[in-house]
Amino acid sequence: MDSSRTVDDLVGLLGTWSVGSGALYRRLADGLRALIDEGSLEPGERLPSERILAAALRVSRTTVVSAYDLLRSEGVFDSRQGSGTRVSLKVAPVRSDGWAANGVGQYMYRNLIQKDADLISASCMSTPALPGFTEIVRESLDDLGPLLTEGTYHPRGLPELREAIADFYRARDLPTTADQIVVTTGAHQAISLVAQLYLRKGSPVVVEDPGFAGCLDLMSDQGARFVPVPLDDQGIDINRLRRAVDEHAPHLVYTMPSYHNPTGTMMSVARRREVGELSARYGVPVLEDSAYTGIRHPREPAPLAAFAPRGAEIISVDSLSKVAWAGLRVGWLRAPAEMALRLSRRKVLADLAGPQLDQVVAVRLLADYDRLSRERSAHLSEAMDHLEALIRRDLPDWRWKRPDGGAALWIELPGIGSRAYAQVALCHGLELVPGTLMTAAPQEHHDRYFRLPVPFEAEGREEIVWRLSRAWRELDRHGPIDAPVPLMI
Repeated sequence: MDSSRTVDDLVGLLGTWSVGSGALYRRLADGLRALIDEGSLEPGERLPSERILAAALRVSRTTVVSAYDLLRSEGVFDSRQGSGTRVSLKVAPVRSDGWAANGVGQYMYRNLIQKDADLISASCMSTPALPGFTEIVRESLDDLGPLLTEGTYHPRGLPELREAIADFYRARDLPTTADQIVVTTGAHQAISLVAQLYLRKGSPVVVEDPGFAGCLDLMSDQGARFVPVPLDDQGIDINRLRRAVDEHAPHLVYTMPSYHNPTGTMMSVARRREVGELSARYGVPVLEDSAYTGIRHPREPAPLAAFAPRGAEIISVDSLSKVAWAGLRVGWLRAPAEMALRLSRRKVLADLAGPQLDQVVAVRLLADYDRLSRERSAHLSEAMDHLEALIRRDLPDWRWKRPDGGAALWIELPGIGSRAYAQVALCHGLELVPGTLMTAAPQEHHDRYFRLPVPFEAEGREEIVWRLSRAWRELDRHGPIDAPVPLMI
């Protein structure tokens, strides 16, 4: 295995290996074998020692020894004196499973695909449909008539929807025309299109630290070289941002001003204005990701682009997924008209055009967006109150700051790393996202933190906190494990 990889990389690739039935060592052997079958571990790659892997997985050394022995007996692993344990060269190589090279959030999406009925996953947020959503869909069918006889595509999005999105921004003090809008399959695709257009191998990209793993993956897949900049209580640290732009001449600055994921911080008006001025002065494009909504601040500022002077290149991304329903994959980007045209060409290459039925529904949703977002925010605010009360009751030593908005807590663990805790939580049927996955900086920067999304139902919140407390008591009894070590030992 490449010398830059660590045992934590292997632990992340293993994902939810410990969930299920049967002897623990067999589950571990099955997990390692699956990584070889899918191409994540290649013939000749070196495995960590039994002791190191056992410490990282929070299991006994005997469990790892038995798993390795089983795979050796099957001819999957080879062991030689002085060279450790490796994947056998006799194993037929297969193509990679397609996860982003050097990605940091790949494990989060991996477990979206590999579901387990016994596991509660707190890795990704879910957004059930708001009450009344079904009726909105039914009413939208009446608007579909003219499109059914049209028989064409709209790669940039339905004209009615693009105009509705332009109205959305104009109502937020950001003058916008329909030719500045490209409708996408969720905000995720919008960010992917921007990454494809602006980045190439080695492109310096300034990102907030911590940041959202999924978007870091999209840019990493284009070969981005990250320049992490920390946040303060007003958003991205503007002095360090200026220094990073001056020293690295980035091809892109990526920021989440309303609201930051995972911390929930809302960027101040003054900070938004400073970021816009910096874009204009240095000629650096800024990608403004506003798709992480949920709980909303009553005095939420206008989009960052509204404060940018003439000449600033700001691409704004948003979606309806976190307000209306996660299954409605309608997002969009707003950019200078010439850049919107170039991005729409990327959209054509990606999927030709988005589903028109979804876009018809989106037009009606945008007409009632403010009421719907207030309804979602009120529901989540009550859920957040309940979740915080449960954690204070059962886990009083934990620390966090009530977020300005969004739908998750960024929790700091006292005296223990979140990677170790996440492994113990898995054994209790709960999947967590350690802070080490939410950063492009050295992983130890956020190893005390993890992100905890707010479950929508009270029963789910109670069950999650019960499993969190059981895992915490177990980890507290056994104490912390050693610091992470390189895989090549």
